[in-house]
Amino acid sequence: MAADPSAAAAAADPDGPDAVRLTWNAWPRSKVEASRCVVPLAAAISPVRSPESLASPPLPYPPLRCKPPCSALLNPFARVDFAAKIWICPLCFSRNHFPPHYAAISESNVPAELFPQCSTVEYLVAGAPGSPAPPPPVFLFVIDTCVIEEELEYVKLSMRKAVALLPEHALVGLVTFGTQVHLHELGFSDLSKIYVFRGTKEISKEQILDQLGLAGAGRPGFPKMPQQPGGPQINGMHPTAMAGVNRFLLPVSECECTLSTLLDELQPDQWPVETGNRAIRCTGVALSVAAGLLGACMPGTGARIIALLGGPCTEGPGMIVSKDLSEPVRSHKDLDKDAAPHFQKAVKFYDGLAKQLVSQGHVLDVFASALDQVGLAEMKVAIERTGGLVVLSESFGHSVFKDSFKRIFEGGEQTLGLSFNGTLEINCSKDIKVQGVIGPCTSLEKKGALCADTVVGQGNTTAWKMCGLDRNTSLTVFFDVSPSERSSQPGHQNPHLYIQFITSYQHSEGQMRIRVTTICRKWVDGSTNTEELVEGFDQETAAVVLARYISLKMEMEEEFDATRWLDRSLIRLCSRFGDYRKDDPSSFSLHSNFSLFPQFIFNLRRSQFVQVMCYTPVVFSLEEILALLILAFSLSQVFNNSPDETAYFRMLLNCESITNSVAMIQPSLISFSFDSPPSPVFLDVASIAADRILLLDAYFSVVIFHGMTIAQWRNMGYQNQPEHQQFGQLLQAPHEEAQIIIKGRFPVPRLVVCDQHGSQARFLLAKLNPSATYNSAHDVAPGSDIIFTDDVSFQVFCEHLQRLAVQS
Repeated sequence: MAADPSAAAAAADPDGPDAVRLTWNAWPRSKVEASRCVVPLAAAISPVRSPESLASPPLPYPPLRCKPPCSALLNPFARVDFAAKIWICPLCFSRNHFPPHYAAISESNVPAELFPQCSTVEYLVAGAPGSPAPPPPVFLFVIDTCVIEEELEYVKLSMRKAVALLPEHALVGLVTFGTQVHLHELGFSDLSKIYVFRGTKEISKEQILDQLGLAGAGRPGFPKMPQQPGGPQINGMHPTAMAGVNRFLLPVSECECTLSTLLDELQPDQWPVETGNRAIRCTGVALSVAAGLLGACMPGTGARIIALLGGPCTEGPGMIVSKDLSEPVRSHKDLDKDAAPHFQKAVKFYDGLAKQLVSQGHVLDVFASALDQVGLAEMKVAIERTGGLVVLSESFGHSVFKDSFKRIFEGGEQTLGLSFNGTLEINCSKDIKVQGVIGPCTSLEKKGALCADTVVGQGNTTAWKMCGLDRNTSLTVFFDVSPSERSSQPGHQNPHLYIQFITSYQHSEGQMRIRVTTICRKWVDGSTNTEELVEGFDQETAAVVLARYISLKMEMEEEFDATRWLDRSLIRLCSRFGDYRKDDPSSFSLHSNFSLFPQFIFNLRRSQFVQVMCYTPVVFSLEEILALLILAFSLSQVFNNSPDETAYFRMLLNCESITNSVAMIQPSLISFSFDSPPSPVFLDVASIAADRILLLDAYFSVVIFHGMTIAQWRNMGYQNQPEHQQFGQLLQAPHEEAQIIIKGRFPVPRLVVCDQHGSQARFLLAKLNPSATYNSAHDVAPGSDIIFTDDVSFQVFCEHLQRLAVQS
């Protein structure tokens, strides 16, 4: 059943021109047949992927909408009567008249949105004459000062680089916090002016604005406050909000020197920390102050709160652990037993903060750099619902933080294309219902006839808010088949189904745009036409959709057994679509469109998304095994992810593209050797050889693994000798490939360079199929390796799968 790994290599653009990938590209007509497909009917869409991928430049006129309640936009699948100047909507079959400015339309003169290759188009939303210019982007930095001086210096260095990369018209603000919260008034340049907030208790938005003198912001009729001359003038803004902008949020061009001086003077929190206690850190109050300030000054404008956190919140709202070091930070075991006293209260606080930020249209980004947990598990709701970025690293001096932080401000080819204030609307054929969305968005509660009874993720709506999104942002939309009585009758069946995604957003350059993607797929009779179903199966998308689905169920259902659910689903799928003779496992085979799917599920079962809280086999190098034996440690101890790590992994899984998500589930492995050019090899321990270099891309980390002989030659310096230039090139090749991977990814992955039998070899061994273990060491080829584990290998997994599938 194992397929050649090269068969999984995607095309240059696997998402296609529409940036939409479906689990099934041919859909069964009935609910029963849809349930027999096992894998849900779902689509993964990247709403604002790079505009260079579009077949047409942005269109400088507004789109045409179908009459309510459909409201679908004109697209290439519409039927057009050029003589009568009428177009028929393919989703609801309504007849719509073209407006007067389309009078010149004809078969030889059609607008771009009707071109067959323009199933995705983008419209520029022009403002009315005399309307204000697009507002500048806003970046409010929230810096944790409860860190050691060395870490704070790393933060200062990264901040200076970030400010230098920002456009001069961008507005910036600064909040620092430790035991107390300090809001810096950048507009008061004569001396350092700071507003101080206590971190011991929750503070309302009204109290924050009252203390800042912004209590009237947003209230009609509030008297004007004096504005500082030379400050930024943003048309249409309330005078009180304008005054707040002039005081706390200034263009980079006006406050760069002031900001640089503040960073120079910034010191670690001076509040004394008693022996046996943690630092007093009021993260929740700091984020509340930041959200309140932006809500008063820049409501509805693209703005980001960028929080740099160095440890857990220990005081006030959002607290995840007490100051006493004898109380450990909550673990998965604590959460499972409801023994985390602060968890639910903190989640409730961040849920309220998420609602506030979404209503304001603002984004929360979190860069957590600490050896301990900082509270990402509690913050997940606020980060994900606002479409924020998240990066988890060990230190502010680590390349994962430094390079990732720099990336969000870079332009050119490296730009992330950060966009703001997005909304996604979905229209579809009448026989299709929308169950919900998994990803970085919030429901706008737009209920209607297209909402399904079964809810997955953010459901009971056909519209969602995305405060922040970028070129890599991906959402998973789940659908249900609900045929009407009329459409089930012979002669009334439409052979095609249509789904339209409408994304309105504020482009990174400031202007509003509308991107419209309309896709067309075939209906098939699943009971009699299995071949078309099989031909339309996308196994990569299916694996990612299942991973996102079970991650959601593991969060929402306490007793959910992900491993058993995956096993049963795979058995049902193979029994349904496999080719075999009943009760004869040796006759079992799968179509090429399914051949990699068992591998994906096997690796998903072993991944960090499923193995969250269980006794898992531990992978050690031979040196570590000996060391552990000497120290009398047991190899059966529990090695789990922390709740913060689990939240981090799930947030990235839910928002990344299919290609990147596949790398998280099943890493790619490339071999470099003298005998052959770089080529993919099986993700198996048998791929290790003494004279081979392996490059592992596991998304969160990139590993360069040197075989034993290669490492010995390198240590002897052969690469520096003129007669061994080829060896030097062999050593350099995986590093160059690794840099290409790292350069194109956010967050920047961790680079690990290790040798066979070295301590860090575990980063590779933990991802490999254990085809050779301590039980089969006698069968291992010279120069290869074994894994100390009782996990079943992929071969054994497939044998059991074949036996069970042919019995069903």
